[in-house]
Parts: sequence; structure tokens; C-alpha cells
Amino acid sequence: MEHKRRIYRLSARSLGAETIAVTFAKTSRSPEAFDKIAAELDDEKSTEFSEKWIVGYGHSSVAEHAVLHLAIENVSRLAIETIEGNRLASYTEKSTRYQQWDPTAFVIPPEIQYSPFAKSYQESISRLFETYAEILEGLMPWGQAQTERKENESERAWLNRSRLKAVDVARFVLPAASMANVGLTINARALEYAIRKMLSSELMEVRLIGEEMKRVATQELPTLVKYADPIGYLPEVSRYSHELAEEIPFSQEQPFQLVSIDPDGENKILAAVLYRYGSGSYQSCLAKVKAMGLPARQELVDKLFENVGKFDIPLRELEYATATFDLVMDQGAYFEFKRHRMMTQTVQVFNIQHGYAIPLAITEAGLEPVYRASMDEMAALYGQFAEWNPQVAAYVLPNAFNRRVLCESNLRSLFHFIKLRSASNAHFSIRRVAFSLLELLRPHYPLFSQKILCSSELSSQMIESDFFSTVAQEVASK
Repeated sequence: MEHKRRIYRLSARSLGAETIAVTFAKTSRSPEAFDKIAAELDDEKSTEFSEKWIVGYGHSSVAEHAVLHLAIENVSRLAIETIEGNRLASYTEKSTRYQQWDPTAFVIPPEIQYSPFAKSYQESISRLFETYAEILEGLMPWGQAQTERKENESERAWLNRSRLKAVDVARFVLPAASMANVGLTINARALEYAIRKMLSSELMEVRLIGEEMKRVATQELPTLVKYADPIGYLPEVSRYSHELAEEIPFSQEQPFQLVSIDPDGENKILAAVLYRYGSGSYQSCLAKVKAMGLPARQELVDKLFENVGKFDIPLRELEYATATFDLVMDQGAYFEFKRHRMMTQTVQVFNIQHGYAIPLAITEAGLEPVYRASMDEMAALYGQFAEWNPQVAAYVLPNAFNRRVLCESNLRSLFHFIKLRSASNAHFSIRRVAFSLLELLRPHYPLFSQKILCSSELSSQMIESDFFSTVAQEVASK
């Protein structure tokens, strides 16, 4: 029998996602080639296999071979937070940085639609979108003044670039109720858990999205997601933990705090590198590193990065050093921060306790009074709704309002985040976060921190000074 290497596609055009998953699963017990296994399958046989082995015996990893591409449209940005809550998936969403929002494109939560708050909600959100349009128009001259015209650039191209600067600032006014679209690529195993989380949400919109996603996914995956049900333990955990948490008084602290860091992180990374390329035990590699002087450790770090290109990923051994941070950032920045799913993130419910940011451009364009009035109006509306339902109340809050998130990350993931989000083309809100994390890392990991942004002279304070009038304006009392 000839054994010739073969690499080929199992096309989703001719085979269902569940059939492809079963085809791969059968290779563990069948000597046949994948295409021969697939030729022997049909939808009925695939369903029978899935019911027995994946559902019945819990071989859930097989479901990872079934991949779906779901288009999700006209859902709130608040709902997108839950939709994008799974680590093992890919998401692309409508951007507040590059698109101007339709003033009618906002979600009316089902809880509010048939409540006494329905009229005030719709009127207030409509006014907020009017303010968004007013501020965007008012920022156009500022955007043009900030945009140098390139040689031989057309008037239209220049105006479009300057408009994007205005859009970038106006996004602070958009509420969590704003409708957005998100493209989702996910395997069946992760999708089942994503649906379970959505069906367990405290927001009715999210639960309805979960039900619809389950219905749509079942058309392609008749077995792999049909048993996705709400997570039974979550309501009691939520209730009990919330009661305890309410006993902890609110405190206004520094927005960027290092909670914990591995003090021996750099040595552990270098020891793991020696372990990878040697044959000694980890402890002997760690002892070797600790016996090295600072110049020798610096030389080793330099060698690790000597030929690393702009788009190269550092060695996996950087994952042996970890740090935990407690961060406060505006909602616009958080929406970008949450995309870095290799971190472990725990975000608090969106509220008004941490105030709101005022971009310097708003002040310079003479728009601060209307901006403040709008933020305070939405804060007052939030206060009314929060007494009834704090989760639903979050729909009314604009991107300007701050929220708190706890995150733990290894140094490799921090490398990626800081390099990407500190770049000059990144939004200034997330650049401030990126530089703050770097500044917190530097005293503890000086050898590796310099490899992230060794030539940058910017700082989080400079970003804050250049782009914000204030990052945490208190809500005016009514």
C-alpha cells in the first residue's frame, strides 16, 4: 500500500459542518482516508454518531471541528459584550471609529418597551443622538484643522480623513443601546457554551439573541447545540455574591493599579528558554539564570529579540510571567480592551460611579457645555432606571462613562496588547490604557519592558494631557 502525503480540503460547500466534525472524529478508529470516511456519511449517520459519542459520552472536543460563521445584526453594543464573551472565537464588529451612526439605530430593551419608562427612554435616547449629530458637525472644523493635507491629495480624500478625526471623538456620545453588527466565527463546542451564557443573561435582549442563535445554528448543527440550556448555578451565585459585594463601600482610587505580579517573572522566562533548548531540569535552568549577572541576562534578552520583526510573535516562554491589574477606563476604550481575550477579564456592571471622560477636542471646539448637559441628563435617567433594574439601566449610558475591569495576563499577551494599542493610529483612549500598563510593568520587568516600546517617549500622562480635558468628570447632582 502506497503511503503518500496528502493535504486537501473538506469543503463546507459539499459537506455539512457536523459531517466534517464526525469525519475527523472517526479517524481515531478508522484507517481510511478522510475523504473516504466522509463519502460513507450522510446527515442521519452524522447525527447518530454525534448523539452517541459527543452528547452521550461527552467527547466534546470533536465538536470543535464543526465551525459556523454567524452574521448578527442590529443588536445593542451592550448585548455584544456577552456575544463576544467567549475566548475561542473570532469577532469583527461595526466600528464607532469609522462610521457615523444612524439616529434611529438604537435598541429599545424588551424590559423597557412595555414599562412606564418607555416614553422617557425613547425621548432621551433620541435627544442623545441629536447631540451626537450636533457634536459631530461641530467637530468638523476641528478635524480639518488637525488634518494636514498631503501633497496631491484630493479635496474629497482630505475631507474624509478629517471627518474620521471628528467621528473618533464624537463616539464618546454614543450609548450602549446603539445598534451594531458583529460577524462571528466559532466552533460548535464554544458556540454551545456561548449560547448557554446568553440564555443565562440578566438582559432579555441577550436571552432572545441566544434563542435565535440556537435556532439558526441547529439548522447546520442538528445535534451539537440543541442541548444548550441556561446555566443552572449562575442565578444563585449572582444573587449571593451581589449581596456580599453590596457590603463593600465604593472607593475612588487610582484608575490604573497593579494588583499583583510575579516578582521572579523575568528569571522564569529566561529559565524556560534555556529549558526549551537544553536538557536540564527547570530548577537547574532557573538556578543558572539566577547565577548570571545583570549584563549576561540583558545579553540573553537582547538575543531573544535581536531579529524579531514588526509582525513576529515573541517566544511562548513569555507566558511564564503574569500580572494582575485593576483598571478604570471609558466604555469606548473597554470595547477595544475586551477583544484581547487571551487575558482573563472580570468587568463590573456598567454604571455612573466612576464619572465620564471629556475629550479635549470637545472643549476646544466649544462643545463642552452641550456635551456635559447630555452626559448629566443620561446619568439622571440611569439613576431612575437603576432603582428598578441596574442591568437594563446601562443601555442609556454613553461611551464616555468609565467602568472598572480586573484583568490578569501573561507577558506575551501584554506584549501584543501594548504594541498594538499604543500605536499612533490607535484611539487615544486605549493608548492611555496601553501606556499605563507598560508603566506599571517597567519597575518589575525592566529587561523585557524595554523590548515592547523601547524608543517611545510618550506616557499615559502625556496622552491624557494631549487628548482629555478630564478623564473622570463627576456627574452633576440633580
